[in-house]
Amino acid sequence: MLRPRIIVCLDVQDGRVVKGTNFRGLRDVGDPVELARRYEAEGADEIVFLDISASHEGRGTLLETVRRTAEVLFIPLTVGGGVRTADDMHALLRAGADKVSVNSGAVRDPSVLTRGAERFGSQCVVASIDAAWTEDGAAGPGWYHHTHGGRRPTELEAVAWARECVERGAGEILLTSIDRDGVRTGYDLELTRAVAEAVSVPVIASGGAGSAEHLRDGFREGKAAAVLLAGILHDGLTTVRALKSALAGWDVPVRPAPAEVGT
Repeated sequence: MLRPRIIVCLDVQDGRVVKGTNFRGLRDVGDPVELARRYEAEGADEIVFLDISASHEGRGTLLETVRRTAEVLFIPLTVGGGVRTADDMHALLRAGADKVSVNSGAVRDPSVLTRGAERFGSQCVVASIDAAWTEDGAAGPGWYHHTHGGRRPTELEAVAWARECVERGAGEILLTSIDRDGVRTGYDLELTRAVAEAVSVPVIASGGAGSAEHLRDGFREGKAAAVLLAGILHDGLTTVRALKSALAGWDVPVRPAPAEVGT
C-alpha cells in the first residue's frame, strides 16, 4: 500500500515561480529548480509544476525548466498547464516529467486521456479537476468542474467527470476545491471523499491547507491518497518536515523526512 504523500505545488510563469491570489497580483518568489530541491530536502514526496505562462515562448521556457529540474530532483515531478494533446504530454515527459496533468484539454477532447494512457501508461496521466459547489448545476446542486484556472464553469458534475476520466485512462485525480483554495480553512473533505470513493485510482486533495490537522483530516476523513499544498510553505508558516513530524505523531504513516543537515 502506498504511503500518504505530501505534494508541493509551484506555479511557474516564464521560468520563475510566482504566487498570488487566483493568478492575480503575481510576484516572483524564486527559481523553480532551487525551490523544488529545497522542498525535496524538507521531505516533500512529489513536486507539481503548474505552468501559467500565456505565451508560446513561456512553453519553451517551461520545457527547459523541466529539464533543469529533472537533472537534480530525485522525487516524482508532475507538470500541468496548457496540455492539450498527447504530443504535449510527450514533450513534457521527454523533458523529464514523470507525470503530466491535464485539465481544460481533457474537457475539450476527453480522448486525450486515452491516447496519453495508451502511449505512455496511465501512471503518467493525471486528470486535474477544479470543482466548485453550484446550486443550479446542469444535474442539480453539486460540485461542478471548472476550466481555465477555475474561471469557466462547465456542465460536468465533478464526481461523474472523475469517473469518466479514470475510465478514459487517467491514473490519478488531482482534485482542487475552488471554494477552499487559498482560504486555509481545510480541504473540502466531503468533496474529496465523494471522489475518492467513486474511483479506483489515487486522489490528491488540493485547496484549503492551513495546518497539519488539515492534512491529517484530508487523509483520514477525505480518504485522499495525497495532499497538495503551496501557500503555507511559500509564506514560511511551516515546513514539510514539521508537517510530517506532526502527522507521524498522529500515526499517519507518511514517509519520514530526511534528517536536517548538521543533525
